[in-house]
Amino acid sequence: MEDNGDDVCYSSFRIKNGKCPPKEREEDATIYAEVKGKETPPAKPSPAEAEAATLSQSRLLVFLGILCVVLVVSIAIIIYISMMMIKQRANISDLTTENKQLMVERTMMEYQTKELSRVRDDLNWTLGVILTFDNFPVKDFCPDKKCQPCQNGWKAFRGKCYLFYNENVPWKTWRESQAYCQGKAADLVVIDDLQEQEFVSSNTETYHDEFHGYWLGLQETNKNWIWVDGHNDTLRFWMKDNLGTSGPYALLIPGRNLTENWDKADHQFQNKFICEREALIRI
Repeated sequence: MEDNGDDVCYSSFRIKNGKCPPKEREEDATIYAEVKGKETPPAKPSPAEAEAATLSQSRLLVFLGILCVVLVVSIAIIIYISMMMIKQRANISDLTTENKQLMVERTMMEYQTKELSRVRDDLNWTLGVILTFDNFPVKDFCPDKKCQPCQNGWKAFRGKCYLFYNENVPWKTWRESQAYCQGKAADLVVIDDLQEQEFVSSNTETYHDEFHGYWLGLQETNKNWIWVDGHNDTLRFWMKDNLGTSGPYALLIPGRNLTENWDKADHQFQNKFICEREALIRI
């Protein structure tokens, strides 16, 4: 065997049974020696390869640095956008609250405007009523300095005041009754619908005999029945038969059918009557 500089150690040992272990064959030892001797240390990289590896690492570091900067900038932008969105939401919430407040204020202003308009109209109404009097009866309308819609002794209904004349004899003819009402800045009653007819009828009562009743502001002119305010009658709540002497003036007979209690009477017949005028205060 050639000496190639590698140390090979051999040892021998004896087994109790007295036999020696088999010797390694000379060929195996030679092969082992040759293989072990041919192992070479790892080759060192060349300068070009080392430079390429360094450049690659530098590029990787640069890329990682850029990526970190992008991430930081992105996070900063996201934080900024989030803060702006929060601020915008707060602004929107404030604007919504302000808008609701403005709507409430607008509603209140509209209500106040309507209320002021109503007060103005009521005052104009009252002024118009006052101007119908030559001498306004303050004490009758405003006892204890507190005004009421109607004078003492008058009854209110749907913005009107009604006087049911119930004095004892002598009573009055139709013309005398109208003159009396006009002296109170009123007229004989004008009935416009069934509701007013019901109100008037319910406040009258039978007196003296079945022929007497209450004068209405309705008279016959040129074969047409016309109310004292100038419009033609369309209700025609006439009785089927005349009770007394027929004439050109309308008389309401109490205690009769609601839609059949008007009688035709002459100009000499004396009766009680009903006056009507606008209320001082709207009701």
